[in-house]
Amino acid sequence: MSRNALILHGTGARPEWLWYSWLGSRLRERGYDVVVPHHPGINVDPLADVLPQVLAHRFDEETVLVGHSGGAALLLAVLERLEVAVAQSVLVAGYSTPPNDGTEPALQTTYDWPAIRRSAGDLWFVNSVTDPYGCDAEQGRAMQRRLRGTLVVRDDPAPGAGTQLDPRHFEADTLELVDRLIP
Repeated sequence: MSRNALILHGTGARPEWLWYSWLGSRLRERGYDVVVPHHPGINVDPLADVLPQVLAHRFDEETVLVGHSGGAALLLAVLERLEVAVAQSVLVAGYSTPPNDGTEPALQTTYDWPAIRRSAGDLWFVNSVTDPYGCDAEQGRAMQRRLRGTLVVRDDPAPGAGTQLDPRHFEADTLELVDRLIP
């Protein structure tokens, strides 16, 4: 069995944007089979429509899961339904309750937290002090209280010079941080 990784992009994003493909390349260099799929319905379509697409991917004890923003929220639903414990789960700018006034189809009203914990493996939450979309350190703390794992809280970096990418939401300047978490 070989190590494999699934990287889920955030709401409205694409696999080639931000740091997703860069991380995928880094993991491939370490011997991982990596999938960075495009799921345009993440946090747009009802969870019941998106979840089967994601659950069709390969999951085993060598799997590493990485989700960003809406993709991290979706990972909670995925982990709740897995029948196997994966090696590692990394939720970047993740959340488990509505982070803002927008609609959040990736969220469930309730979660089976023990089931998620059993499936998550080595669990990491990466949040910033002040996330512009509400996926902040309080969201990370709430998930850590329920699931244990390790919470990395990043102080707010300066906005990206000359770019619309926001490092507070881990859109920019995130590469090395996430890369270091995965063996």
